Amino acid sequence: MRKDPGGDGALAPDDDGDDPHQPPVDLLPFYAPPGPLTALGTGLRLAVVGHVEWVSFVRVPALPRSGQIQRASDLFEQAAGGGAVVAAQMARLAGPVDVFTALGRDPLGERAAAELSERGLNLHIAWREAPTRRAISFIEASGERSITVYGERLSPCASDPLPWELLGSCDGVFVTACDAEALRHARRAKVLAATPRLGLPLIRATGVGLDALVGSASDPGESYGAGDLDPPPGVYVGTEGAQGGYTCPGGRFQAPQRSAVGLERCGGDTYGAGDSFAGGLTTALAAGWTLEEALALGSHCGAACITGRGAYAGQIDGAAAERRLGSVRD
Repeated sequence: MRKDPGGDGALAPDDDGDDPHQPPVDLLPFYAPPGPLTALGTGLRLAVVGHVEWVSFVRVPALPRSGQIQRASDLFEQAAGGGAVVAAQMARLAGPVDVFTALGRDPLGERAAAELSERGLNLHIAWREAPTRRAISFIEASGERSITVYGERLSPCASDPLPWELLGSCDGVFVTACDAEALRHARRAKVLAATPRLGLPLIRATGVGLDALVGSASDPGESYGAGDLDPPPGVYVGTEGAQGGYTCPGGRFQAPQRSAVGLERCGGDTYGAGDSFAGGLTTALAAGWTLEEALALGSHCGAACITGRGAYAGQIDGAAAERRLGSVRD
């Protein structure tokens, strides 16, 4: 990867003839990169611009059929959503993270703000009169989750009186929700990554170049194809859960091995795995790691997340990540 000579700060593919939208090929079969890794350290300045939801987790034997009544074996609630989970994973790896978000001026919004502050996040909140968005995550016996959301996704806007100037001093920023001008503010960071759920039309309209676009390859709401963005992202990462995923340009990468039986026994679930992957990947890129190294860290963050109950219990810190990567190298 190299800096784009166009001057918008984005990373661009090396000039080796790779088509950023070529079909994935088997070029990156790995579990972890060889050799020692540069420490993430505690001096990284990281931020997330995005959304927060109040999530109810309900563990059921299987998704209910139409008309069926089921008994849930577990029920709990957390402040979560893509922006919150990415930020929490970044904070576990590299210290406090600035979070630019919007919440409803209601009891759930206040509870969410208090809970996320306790997770080491520096919150910059645009308070809205609309209610805080809610979600229900049904967790099946296998640990797989299915999500239903209720309410408007509240997004921060550049017109909100938030300290947007902080983004210009950031090593890495991940974006899940904002308006066009806020995305331009975020582009001043050294590394800028985002999810396709931000909205490809919005990204395209700004002309902002992303260093990385990270989404689920199996989720139509996070799809990305040739010509969707101009300029294209430095790299598109399409995740495929236990199968790993692929990058364009680049190829396939493997996820750490996991057992579905083990997932059931540990009481974990897949909620937040993709967001934890994105948090790990963005942190590594911000620290100057190679794409291969960043994919490895992201993959281990995602794999660890599913071993815990809910969004955060399984997330790993920098020391745990190094142990995982080191054990694979050994």
